[in-house]
Amino acid sequence: MAWIQDRNGLRFGGHGTVLSTATLQASGSRDEPVCSVELWLEAALADNSGTILAFHAPGNPLQFSLHQSLTDLKLQFRSAGPAERPKTKKIYVNDVFRRERSVFVTITSGAEATFVYMNGALARTASGFRLTPRDCGGQLIVGDSPGQQDPWLGQVRGLAIYYSEIDAPAALRHYNSWTREGKPEVGRNERIAALYLFDERGGNRVDNRARPGADLFIPTTYTVVDKVFLEPFWDEFDPSWSYWKNVLKNIAGFVPLGSCFCAYFALVRKSKRAGIVTVLVGAAASLTIEVLQGYLPTRDSGTTDLITNTFGTWIGVLLYNALYNAAKARWNRRVL
Repeated sequence: MAWIQDRNGLRFGGHGTVLSTATLQASGSRDEPVCSVELWLEAALADNSGTILAFHAPGNPLQFSLHQSLTDLKLQFRSAGPAERPKTKKIYVNDVFRRERSVFVTITSGAEATFVYMNGALARTASGFRLTPRDCGGQLIVGDSPGQQDPWLGQVRGLAIYYSEIDAPAALRHYNSWTREGKPEVGRNERIAALYLFDERGGNRVDNRARPGADLFIPTTYTVVDKVFLEPFWDEFDPSWSYWKNVLKNIAGFVPLGSCFCAYFALVRKSKRAGIVTVLVGAAASLTIEVLQGYLPTRDSGTTDLITNTFGTWIGVLLYNALYNAAKARWNRRVL
C-alpha cells in the first residue's frame, strides 16, 4: 500500500488495509432506511475480485460491504427477521470497472429503494435492497474484508458516508465537485458522518474532515479484523468458478497423499485397515493446516478445505486400491 504522489489517494497493491479508529454511528432512529456512501476509485485490474469497503461490528452480521467482481460492482449485506436465519442479499451493477479508468460511485438508500449512481448518472435501482444506518455503522474497513482476507487492488481517491438520502441532482453535484475540486459540495440537509479526502500524501493516518473522531489509519503490519477460525463451509460457499476451482485443486492436491500413505500402511506396515488409517491421516494433516492458517492473516481458515482435502485423500486410497488390484490380477494371469 502506498500514497499516490501526484494526486490525492491511496494505492492498494496487495495485502493491505485501512481501518477506522472509532465506530461510525448515526444519531436518531437506527432503523430509518437512510444511508449513503460515496467512493471515488479506480480498479487496477478488470479481471480481479476483492472487497473494496466493508462495515464491521462484532456480533452483528447485518453489515454492508462493497466488492469488485471482475468488471462488476457488487453490493452485499445480510438481513434477518426476529426468528429468521440471516440471508445474504446481493445486487450487481454491470460493467463498472475498466483498467486505468476511475469511477465515482454514489450508493444511496431511502424509504423506497437503493439507488446506485455512476459518475452522477443513475446506473441501478433495487427496491428490495435497502440500507439503514445499522448496516453502514461500526468500524470502517477499506481495501479488505473482515473475517477472512479478501484484498482489493486499486486506488481510492475519496470516500464519504452520509446518514441521509442523496437525490439525483445531489449525486451529480457531488460528482462534479469531487472530480473538479477534490471534495464534495455538501448540502445543508445532508448529514455527513465521515469525509476522507486522502490528501495527506504521507504518514499512516487519514483525517475525517466531517467531524472529530473516526479517522482512518494504516496498520504497520497487515491484519484481518476479527479473523474467523475454521469458518463453516455453508458460510464459505460461493457459486462462482473461482470457488469451485479451489475445491478441485484441494481435492486433487491430497490424492497423491492418499495413494502414497495407503501404499505405505498396506505394504510396509501391513495394516489391515490401511485405507481407514490413511483417510484419518489426511484429515489430521488438513486440520493441522487449517488451524495454523487461523493464525496467518494472509491465509483463510475454513472447514471447506478440511472436507475437500479429506475427500481427496479418500480418492487417493481408491486409486491405490484400483491400481494394486489391477497389478495383482495381471501378475496372477502371468503366473497361471
